[in-house]
Amino acid sequence: MLIGVPREIKRHEYRVGLTPGSVRECVVHGHSVLVETGAGAGIGADDAAYVAAGAEIAPDAASVFARADMVVKVKEPQAPEWAMLRDGQILFTYLHLAPDPDQAHGLIASGCTAIAYETVTDAAGQLPLLAPMSEVAGRIAIEAAGQALRRHAGGMGLLLGGVPGVKPARVVIIGGGVVGTQAARMAVGLGAEVTIIDRSLPQLRRLDDLFGGRVRTRAGSRAVLEEELAAADVVVGAALVAGASAPKLITRADLQLMTKGAVIVDVAIDQGGCAETSRPTTHDDPTYEVDGIIHYCVANMPGAVPKTSSTALNNATLPYVLALANNGLAALHTDAGLRAGLNVHRGQITYAAVGAALGLPHHDPLAVLA
Repeated sequence: MLIGVPREIKRHEYRVGLTPGSVRECVVHGHSVLVETGAGAGIGADDAAYVAAGAEIAPDAASVFARADMVVKVKEPQAPEWAMLRDGQILFTYLHLAPDPDQAHGLIASGCTAIAYETVTDAAGQLPLLAPMSEVAGRIAIEAAGQALRRHAGGMGLLLGGVPGVKPARVVIIGGGVVGTQAARMAVGLGAEVTIIDRSLPQLRRLDDLFGGRVRTRAGSRAVLEEELAAADVVVGAALVAGASAPKLITRADLQLMTKGAVIVDVAIDQGGCAETSRPTTHDDPTYEVDGIIHYCVANMPGAVPKTSSTALNNATLPYVLALANNGLAALHTDAGLRAGLNVHRGQITYAAVGAALGLPHHDPLAVLA
């Protein structure tokens, strides 16, 4: 199979779909790889590194999309890329379609087979291709909060960990999954006071054991959320419903409960955000203020550390890339977890949560693949 790797064009996105090491592995397995010139610049991998790994260099994205049987990316395709996708072509990348009807309609019109990293599952029902970027985003969330709390950034002028004799910041994390766990690790390591809210009691027990009492765990309810928001200096939104729009847990009215200059870091912004007042921002203009509360809602947080992120992502995605390259769409028939990643196939939505979010009919993946 000919695998295509275009350069990412989303603003301040420096990751790459395949690293030179992953290209080498694909070549060893008998596949050809076409990489757009400059695609690896953000991770310090020049065209020569890709040629040494066995890739062919394409002069532009149009050449990659025109020739590739499968396109491997990181971020969701942008409008110019939708137009280059074609019937029968496989697209393997993050999609986050639920809050993005324009992209969904673009993929439907293209006729491609679009497989989303974020809905692929493993044998335990976990999300193995979302996990590495959730780990990165969870850790960055606390770094971002620390910056946003500074007075020159519009925050209240508070140091996350405090100093001897001065109380630390209070960090409230909504959601105890991968993002929430990693955010808690960072916040605890910096000396902040940390509370994690989650509706799953087994998850709260796991977190309590993991942190050995260094974080508070609270069962999620409206009353608990309001109480914690009122005490929070930082709120990390880490609630996730796989493939669906994030639940709007923080209302506009809730901001009145919070201390002025407090910070919301909405890591769920890729899925629409878990605060009503959240809207996507970029790395060069990451924050804005609503009712005295600073919002950080960068939609591609791991893109800020592309060398770490690209390697971590490739560690997880490469086995699936090889499965698709080796077997084509037959890989979706034999691997139910990979099939769970199928969101769009030849003009039809194939993921229930995406169809529900967009008000579009969805179809059983096995039926449309037959």
